[in-house]
Amino acid sequence: MYKITKKRELATNIYLMDVLAPRVAANCQPGQFVIVKLGEEGERVPLTICDYNRETGEITIVFQIVGASSKRMSLLEVGDFFYDFVGPLGRPSDFIEEDIEDVKKRKYLFVCGGVGTAPVYPQVKWLYERGIDVDVIVGAKNKDLLILEDEMRAVSANFYPCTDDGSYGFSGMVTGQIEELIEKENKQYDICVAIGPMIMMKFAALTTKKYDLHTIVSMNPIMVDGTGMCGACRLTVGDEIKFACVDGPEFDGHLVNFDEAMKRQQMYKTEEGRKLLKEQEKETHHGGCGLCGGDK
Repeated sequence: MYKITKKRELATNIYLMDVLAPRVAANCQPGQFVIVKLGEEGERVPLTICDYNRETGEITIVFQIVGASSKRMSLLEVGDFFYDFVGPLGRPSDFIEEDIEDVKKRKYLFVCGGVGTAPVYPQVKWLYERGIDVDVIVGAKNKDLLILEDEMRAVSANFYPCTDDGSYGFSGMVTGQIEELIEKENKQYDICVAIGPMIMMKFAALTTKKYDLHTIVSMNPIMVDGTGMCGACRLTVGDEIKFACVDGPEFDGHLVNFDEAMKRQQMYKTEEGRKLLKEQEKETHHGGCGLCGGDK
């Protein structure tokens, strides 16, 4: 059992929680995720790690109400418990395992939208703690839905809020802000990390491709089981078949087939769609061993 030590509503239907999970906190890195369960028979919910405190053993998660399980999660209070809290899972962000001197030579641009701000924060914080300045673009439909602004401002060299309705910061999509920084402010970047809704990441990657700007995206939105058994997060990256939960969740955004991934995501929501995908994809349907029968 994993105790909730903090709860905060960041925006309408978006919640932050700190959860006591010492073993996860001792080993996790930016870019990784956890699987949470409310009860023994509960749904497995994959959530990227927003922050961690190795001293107190706490993990910070952020989630949005999108279905029955996340609604039940939102009703939990400080002192309540998660039945299961498994992690860290997935691969850390690339720069975690690279030579820090090489990382310091690069100029990073982070672009996030909605709850995608949560997995971006630990990456920016990690770089900040090592003296590396980065620029951060955060997008939302309106000012009230912008989350973690104070936290992100504290660890970024330049913070650029964007709102679709123009109520705060740059008026328009994050792609417009990317173009303005590069074309009008003559900003030069070596790597862009874009995390958010699938459609946002798709168009962010299309935008950065115009400038030959290497872009990393997180395919966490298409994960379901989180262990490579269900086949939900199967995607095409270049000419290879990958699974977000075991090979990622981060991939080269210019190589990800977003249209295919979004179509699969919709099909996977129905039993008929899952059966069709399993038949079409045969032995490549599942991750891991590829023949685990994880959806039986």
